[in-house]
Amino acid sequence: MLASIPSPSSSSIEIGPLDLRAYGLMIAFGVLAAAWLSQKRWEARGGHGDDVATVAMWAVPAGLIGARVYHVLTDWRFDEGWAEPFKIWEGGLGIPGGVVAGVFAALWIMKRNGWDRPDMLDAMVPTLPLAQAIGRWGNWFNQELFGGPSDLPWAVEIDAEHAADAGHAGVETFQPTFLYESLWNLGLVVFLIWADRTQKLRRGAMLPLYIVGYLVARLWLETVRIDPATEVGGIRINIWMSVIGIVLAGGWLVLRGKRPDDDDESDSDSAGSDGVGVEQVEMALPDDSSS
Repeated sequence: MLASIPSPSSSSIEIGPLDLRAYGLMIAFGVLAAAWLSQKRWEARGGHGDDVATVAMWAVPAGLIGARVYHVLTDWRFDEGWAEPFKIWEGGLGIPGGVVAGVFAALWIMKRNGWDRPDMLDAMVPTLPLAQAIGRWGNWFNQELFGGPSDLPWAVEIDAEHAADAGHAGVETFQPTFLYESLWNLGLVVFLIWADRTQKLRRGAMLPLYIVGYLVARLWLETVRIDPATEVGGIRINIWMSVIGIVLAGGWLVLRGKRPDDDDESDSDSAGSDGVGVEQVEMALPDDSSS
């Protein structure tokens, strides 16, 4: 049994003369791991690994921008002036915004290249929680987004400065919400891959299944975390967003998620009916002629 989980003494990693922010490194490692697994899964479906690299070149930057914009819009308490929202290396990425922006960018580049969108989504979406599972360890390095005080044997040790900032001066150990989310996401990777292999869901259904799977955990974690957060009606805004996401994605799965017996897997033109609302999403995407 662990006595507690120590926190790193620094939020950066020194490699020779370089001083690298651990938060950014964890995100980079997560992206690389997800890209590698996506390539393997897309190649197993008969696709080319370079297709995934092309999608990632657009989806990853869009996802990072969307995640930062979401954080800025939902947490506007900035005390260091106009430059603070741009300090991404200090933390502050909203996953809901990153998923929305990344998926839109991915769908646009898939459409532009004429790739089978539902099939490619099914190949790539189960790797998203892998990137999240690795990226969450950046919060451990930054000693942020932890839960309430705890004496559990796996509680995480937090420096006095960070504990005081969270309103718990004198408390040394807290709930390691980064660890809970990381482990949940690893389990979600396995579950999504298994669900995809059963072939019981419509093509493209991995996206709403992932949304429900992730947001169920996020809904609980938001009740454990004690970091300051914008509230609407006395409830953390990410709880509202989680509930909305679960209802919308879960509703799609219940109403349209099951694969009909006569579903034709060879008809890639059925993306609108077999996919996760791809037709509706593409209405918001620019035509190729305008790109």
